[in-house]
Amino acid sequence: MDKKITDLTGTWTLHNGVEMPYLGLGTYMPKDRYEVTNSVKLALDNGYRHIDTAAIYRNENDVRLGVEASSINREDIFLTTKVWNSDHGYDKTMFAFERSLGNLQMDYVDLYLVHWPVVGLYKDTWKAVEALYKEGRVRAIGVCNFLQHQLEDLMADVDIVPMVNQMEFHPYLVQQELLDFCEQHNIQYQAWSPLMQGKVFEIPEIKKLAEKYGKSIAQVVLRYDLQKGVITIPKSCREERIIANSNIFDFKISETDMNFLDSLDRNFRTGPDPDNFEWGVIL
Repeated sequence: MDKKITDLTGTWTLHNGVEMPYLGLGTYMPKDRYEVTNSVKLALDNGYRHIDTAAIYRNENDVRLGVEASSINREDIFLTTKVWNSDHGYDKTMFAFERSLGNLQMDYVDLYLVHWPVVGLYKDTWKAVEALYKEGRVRAIGVCNFLQHQLEDLMADVDIVPMVNQMEFHPYLVQQELLDFCEQHNIQYQAWSPLMQGKVFEIPEIKKLAEKYGKSIAQVVLRYDLQKGVITIPKSCREERIIANSNIFDFKISETDMNFLDSLDRNFRTGPDPDNFEWGVIL
């Protein structure tokens, strides 16, 4: 990948010209509401400018409180939320977006994503997302968990090609063909669960690489994401880990070691398979 990686303030440009920070904070599955608010504040006060939430996380209001508690202005923050499966369809998506804005108490979001490709409905949902974008209520739009065949099916009927595809991504689930497809169509790839919900710390090969580079396992994996051209949003609630996750700009993984990390791919998922997902399930 030839995308420039500089520091925590760095961004990559989406195909509509919007700058998206390539390292952010995920907010999935916190222990309690305070934990979300506190982690968002800590991240922003320690240099992060990208926060990811979703309607199904039921913490949009807590994210807002974290933003308000921080010293950072709203316009300097890149904030993502997502429409959930039960809100698919044009009218329901429009209503869901209003509800999210109400929870966030904001006039716009920076990125609005279709959370899962609900069969038979995601095209109508996308039409609503396009309308929100055309109205200027979202700065960028995209999808989550869309495999290539789902992207191709969607793109056959769109006015606007998705700007982002957020997928589970880590050394055990690289999906290089999907990565290549997204790159060919200027769809920015983004990683959720980059640390495999903690399972990455059990991989001995990555532990050896971490020792080689004098870095933590998490730092090696997050740096791997960026060098693959993949935006990444690790979740943490502890200040020391939030800071440590951002200390990945003072080293570079060699091409040999990048290829080795690619070779660990086992098509192993910690989350659902987009082709075999019960759409009503709450993650």
